[in-house]
Amino acid sequence: MITRRQALKGALFGGAAVAGGLAGASSLWAVPKRHDMIARNIDHQLMNGAPATKNMFTFGDAMPPTLRVKQGQPFHSRLINKLEEPTTIHWHGMRLPNDMDGVAFLTQHYVYTDDHFDYRFTPHDAGTFWYHPHCNSLEQLSYGMTGLMIVEEDEDPGFDHDIPVNLRDFRLGSDGQFVKLFQPRKSARAGTFGTLRTSNWLSAPVMDVKAGSLVRLRLCVTDVTRIYKLSFPQGTDAKVIAMDGNPVEPFAVNKLALGPGQRADIAMRIPDGEGEQIELTNFSSSSPWPVLSLRAIGQTLNRDLREIKPLPVNPIPLPDLKNVEYIPLEFSATAEKRPANPICGSLGFSFWAVNKEAWQGAERGPLDPVEVLKRDKSYVFEFINRTPHTHPIHIHGMTFKLLKSNKRQLAPWWTDTALVLPDERVQVAVRPDYEGDWLMHCHIIEHQESGMTAFMRVE
Repeated sequence: MITRRQALKGALFGGAAVAGGLAGASSLWAVPKRHDMIARNIDHQLMNGAPATKNMFTFGDAMPPTLRVKQGQPFHSRLINKLEEPTTIHWHGMRLPNDMDGVAFLTQHYVYTDDHFDYRFTPHDAGTFWYHPHCNSLEQLSYGMTGLMIVEEDEDPGFDHDIPVNLRDFRLGSDGQFVKLFQPRKSARAGTFGTLRTSNWLSAPVMDVKAGSLVRLRLCVTDVTRIYKLSFPQGTDAKVIAMDGNPVEPFAVNKLALGPGQRADIAMRIPDGEGEQIELTNFSSSSPWPVLSLRAIGQTLNRDLREIKPLPVNPIPLPDLKNVEYIPLEFSATAEKRPANPICGSLGFSFWAVNKEAWQGAERGPLDPVEVLKRDKSYVFEFINRTPHTHPIHIHGMTFKLLKSNKRQLAPWWTDTALVLPDERVQVAVRPDYEGDWLMHCHIIEHQESGMTAFMRVE
């Protein structure tokens, strides 16, 4: 039998322009270009001086492509699966119909080998987003399946260069081949770190840009574990202008913390002298290391950062803070151990929990859902971290506003992924605008797949 809700979801799926909800009447008959995303295995040299790394996973011939689309225009992508296992695509940070969210066995069936699935939606919000599988997530992300999704503003802000940067580790041995992706004792702590650190699959790349130009550097942490703390040399003319796809009041890049799933757009001016370099450095470990460098080439363009137009505010539903329902969400450790769940990946351990319950991979049953919400009603979630580790908490399909913390001053940013510090309580406000089942989890993937996962139902 087909329920009324399923029929409505099917109607949304049937028309790309209608599914977005905010598209104007003139776009109802638009036929978007189809982006074919072919999930496949490749061999690719990641480590200098080592053989090509075998059996990487990707959505293209090498590094997954950066997709560029326009705000408010229908988008159509066909996932074609040539892997020897099922997969999906989740569009991280995007507000879209629930059946387009790409979570296997929660919002769609997974896509089997030699099968395909069409994703159709209209991006409401401009900014930097990304995409990745939500099926066997630890393996498929670790083997390479992460890419950026850039939704461009209607009006060009005025940059000379727009550079996407995919920040991630790979776990390789000295021969350049993959080693075991996780160690259980580390999964029960901060997570298992990679051995090779890359930006766009390159180690500390040097990128040539025009001298005296203005650059929009779009940093996206697609790593499964690492939390970055990024900084430029003192005196660099650079400002953060957007966080997690949403404009912010510009501020200096000074040990900018970015966890898995998070993004930052940085506006910067390149020096005038040919050959001068600006190095972006990570300070999150005991030994700082270079992430990438930008090198000035040619005659100076003599630009000024004040020429950049302010980014437009995204049309996010505004919560009514005078009429909210308060919902505590507790993230904690657990000593349980359960057998591995065969559906779409699990580590076989329950190290972590949400509201004292551990969700195993994509398991359904007595734990669904953790909360039932009403569409267009306002809520304040309190993320309560009962552990000695930082957790990047991500909620699918919703953009929420940071309100306050018991440990630090929070800027009132809109985000989809919040870094919650050890023993911290963070309050965020949200007004859900799409019905459906929306996943919530820590984006340290070992934590996600060993219990720190739940979902909310919006009715």
